[in-house]
Amino acid sequence: MAVPKRKTSKARRDKRRSNVWKLDAPALSRCANCGELKSPHRICKACGYYRGVQVINVLDE
Repeated sequence: MAVPKRKTSKARRDKRRSNVWKLDAPALSRCANCGELKSPHRICKACGYYRGVQVINVLDE
């Protein structure tokens, strides 16, 4: 069975783990119709438009 030759120091261990736990901020883009922030490639929740076409009528819902 493989056994480590030497104990890994806390500094080396923590350096290895430091980059794993970073979270990326969610990507946001502006709606071309109303200027509201929205997720890219999704219908705008504020106005119901996607790529210049009204997909859902937000006023009815």
